[in-house]
Amino acid sequence: MNISEKAQTITPFLVMDVMERANTLSAQGRDVIHLEVGEPDFDTPACIRTAALKAMEEGKTHYTDSLGIPELRAAICRHYKTTYGVDIEPEQVMVTAGSSPGLLMAIACLVDAHDELIMSDPYYACYPNFVKILSAVPRCIPTGSDDGFQLNPHKVREALSPSTKAILINSPANPTGICLDSAHMNELCSLGLPIISDEIYHGLVYESQQHTILEYTDNAIVINGFSKAYAMTGWRLGWAIFPKPLIRTAQKLQQNLMICAPSLAQWGGIAALTEASDDVRRMHEIFARRRRVMLDVMKKQGFVIEVEPTGAFYVLVNMKDVSTDSYGLAMDILDHTGVGVTPGIDFGPGAATYIRFSYANSEKNIIEGVERVADYIRGL
Repeated sequence: MNISEKAQTITPFLVMDVMERANTLSAQGRDVIHLEVGEPDFDTPACIRTAALKAMEEGKTHYTDSLGIPELRAAICRHYKTTYGVDIEPEQVMVTAGSSPGLLMAIACLVDAHDELIMSDPYYACYPNFVKILSAVPRCIPTGSDDGFQLNPHKVREALSPSTKAILINSPANPTGICLDSAHMNELCSLGLPIISDEIYHGLVYESQQHTILEYTDNAIVINGFSKAYAMTGWRLGWAIFPKPLIRTAQKLQQNLMICAPSLAQWGGIAALTEASDDVRRMHEIFARRRRVMLDVMKKQGFVIEVEPTGAFYVLVNMKDVSTDSYGLAMDILDHTGVGVTPGIDFGPGAATYIRFSYANSEKNIIEGVERVADYIRGL
């Protein structure tokens, strides 16, 4: 069977390699601590589960409108008005089967073969593959600790070409946990290109203010969802907000590629936005404490954190003095300590010497996991 060249060039998601190896060790009886997984360790709030069960009992198990049920789209609009003071209309909202399909369709709306899409390096591991599967070209802008891991608008301007069709940003960012500030967002918007803004970690910001790109421009597509802040990763429910001239194009893609988001999950999404505020606040407070615990124990153990994260649930640590092979180092750490961490090479050349730690775990496990890794490194 012939395998397409495009499929062969897609790189694996390395964090899954680590997690699967960690699960194997756990099944063998090893004491494993997961600091590699970018997933909340909380159960979905009860009010959300109840709403979905009620929808099932009422037979709401059929296809929905391709853009999503009107009640959920209206609730998303109210969320943006309350949270950001931004007015959007339900006709601009497309409910998606997780944020990833929304991102894929947003990119597909804007690029043709050989077009360029600008993004930062480091980047979320799947971004370049979304671009490549559409036969377009990811143009990665190096974004290091000297920039505070914020995408530098001056570097973006220098990289523009007639082939550049859009800029992709992620704030708070995976893997850095950094939030773009107002000045950077304003300057990026001033470049005149459409912005695709991945805001999936909104609701998980601790020591800075979160901003949606829609506060600064209408020439943008926003991607968000319920996975992170609402602990709904397995529900596969997200949304995308499009400028009015693009929504019909996006809808046609949805109709052909996805049909619609899962119906039961959509009814759960309404409860998430209207009933789960206390649960979301509690999870946020716990993540904020865990962040402080991880940063404190890392400093105590001698890790150098170049830029402290202010959002998501990640800490990125440069291990260049230990090894330049972050994948090999992550696997060695797992095998010798039982602690899963994510190799930075998963997130591009700019993170090749880094290791990402996730604090989506208990404070006890965070402390023990970081101490195990530190002991291992001191013993090398």
